[in-house]
Amino acid sequence: MSLPSISVIIPTYNREKVLRETLADVLQQDYPDFEVIVVDQTATHEPETDAYLQSLAESDRIQWLRLDWASLPGARNYAVRRSQGAIILFLDDDVQLPPGFLHAHARNYLDHPEIGAIAGRVFDRMKLADSGGGLTIEDLPPEAMDPGIAWYYIDLVHTVKPQEVLSVRGCNMSFRREIFDKYGLHFDERFRGSAVREESDFCLRLRQTGYKIWYEPDAHLIHLGEETGGCHDISTRSISYQITFYHNHFLLGLKNLTLSQCLRFFSRLFDCHVLGHPPCNKSGSPIKTLVRFWFYTLGFFNAVGTVLQSSFQDGQIYSQQDELANSQKP
Repeated sequence: MSLPSISVIIPTYNREKVLRETLADVLQQDYPDFEVIVVDQTATHEPETDAYLQSLAESDRIQWLRLDWASLPGARNYAVRRSQGAIILFLDDDVQLPPGFLHAHARNYLDHPEIGAIAGRVFDRMKLADSGGGLTIEDLPPEAMDPGIAWYYIDLVHTVKPQEVLSVRGCNMSFRREIFDKYGLHFDERFRGSAVREESDFCLRLRQTGYKIWYEPDAHLIHLGEETGGCHDISTRSISYQITFYHNHFLLGLKNLTLSQCLRFFSRLFDCHVLGHPPCNKSGSPIKTLVRFWFYTLGFFNAVGTVLQSSFQDGQIYSQQDELANSQKP
């Protein structure tokens, strides 16, 4: 059986040298049939980056799609509608790939028709010493498949054994095309800022199709974790980022979880990100805890507002703009 075609989709925002290096790694992959789609939401690049992207586009080595708005889920949806591959693979714009990376994703779809998505292993640059060290995990604990608390038990760094998982990491994930075409799934563009939890939301809806999500440690990469870029247009240190961080967590729960699951999820979110208990390990300063509680509260009410708004507007504003523009073309 021949290997499936792959569409490699890379959303990018305000990245320069690291984007060029990511693209170089992708284009060096020894895989017989793949396309590269760069969804670029950068207003103005450095001359070197602009020339590099232009040369790749003119030689048909990449599709270079330029947009004047910044949304990570919106960029993913935009590219999916313009892709051709049987497998849709998403990468961040600040990763390093080993040889054979695309093969590691693709072979699972050939061997296992029940698999609808692959979660690749992610070595974070800031944790390389730890992730490459002595800690290894064979089987994830049962809690890692519990939607109420799974997000604190899914370890896609230290786990060395292929197995079913509940979710993926957005910087290294792939899906069968029919997830989008047959089942009509899309990334929810209401996930804001860095869009934290947008891939988790997508995966919870994907599992309702009956497909499995499979963890493949051989499909590994290094995630550099740059401070800016990646289609989020706000700094991680800003007030807006902090509010959207909690908004996105609450939105995930309110959309997908039962009441009991929500209570456990929101309680764990409070314990970890507000009180600062492990694995978050944040400062226990009363003032900082109070500030985090304020963001937590604002995020909750923002998410409730988003859910209420969906009764008359589904929030897919970038996809709606795209569809309207296409309908007006002669």
